[in-house]
Amino acid sequence: MASLDWKLLHSEYLYRDEWLTARKDRCITPAGKIVDPYYVLEYPGWVNALAIGEDGRAIMVRQYRQGFGQTLLEIPGGAMDPEDASPEVAVRRELLEETGHTFDNVVYLGETCPNAASSNNVMHMFLASGGKLVQEQQLDQNEEIEIVYLTLEEVKQLILNNGIKQSLHVTCVMYALLHMQQMKML
Repeated sequence: MASLDWKLLHSEYLYRDEWLTARKDRCITPAGKIVDPYYVLEYPGWVNALAIGEDGRAIMVRQYRQGFGQTLLEIPGGAMDPEDASPEVAVRRELLEETGHTFDNVVYLGETCPNAASSNNVMHMFLASGGKLVQEQQLDQNEEIEIVYLTLEEVKQLILNNGIKQSLHVTCVMYALLHMQQMKML
């Protein structure tokens, strides 16, 4: 198969901030077509997990999402920090900060692209189990997060009824349920 990869000719940063970096690229396709401008948003890697407590219930979070303009039910997770040694370290940190729980087992489920057309980062997905409440939440300044405990059957019904809107979280939950053999493949 012939390569479909574009060649980067020039890149210019338009905006740099802790939470958003935007650049404008000039590229050439294998067929020789110049693509200019092509905008790319740079973000750090993200992590999320379907978190299961010692009692077998999923530990979900509710929080307001300004981009969508609604309060959403989600799974815990967030951005990787530069000091995180690995995605697993990052997800364990996020789980502790957002839920106050530590987890006996953390299984890596893979990675997915949030939006490969315009963003450069990946989401690392995990299944965390054996969660124990060990502290109060340690939330970021702009976070207000409510913890919600659901049975796995309730989580499956949310997936089937489009009750989780965040597509990256749906993907992680699906991989986790498949890993746990809780959902039948069609």
